[in-house]
Amino acid sequence: MRYTNDLRRSWKILKNNRVLSLIGLATKAGKTVSGEFSTEKSVKTGKGLLVIVAEDASENTKKKFRNMCSFYEVPTFFFSDKESLGRAMGKEYRACLAVQDENFAKAIMKEV
Repeated sequence: MRYTNDLRRSWKILKNNRVLSLIGLATKAGKTVSGEFSTEKSVKTGKGLLVIVAEDASENTKKKFRNMCSFYEVPTFFFSDKESLGRAMGKEYRACLAVQDENFAKAIMKEV
């Protein structure tokens, strides 16, 4: 039983690393925006194809993006924490980000 739990934990860490790596690649390619204002603008202009919100973001932020992305029919995922998202993007803390490239969005959704 312990082996199964360790295996599950290792698999989850591996999946997280893959998603964070894809976010880093998308950022280097200039296909992401981050921060509440930029993410909101990206979704409302139709450029944002996927929104990722940190699990430790405030409840207001989560609700805001859940409702907005539902209205604009943009997939939303609650993933990782602000520090990890920021580090993946080569920046400080990031509570949310939008992916603006179809291929990166598909690859990230496949991993999440």
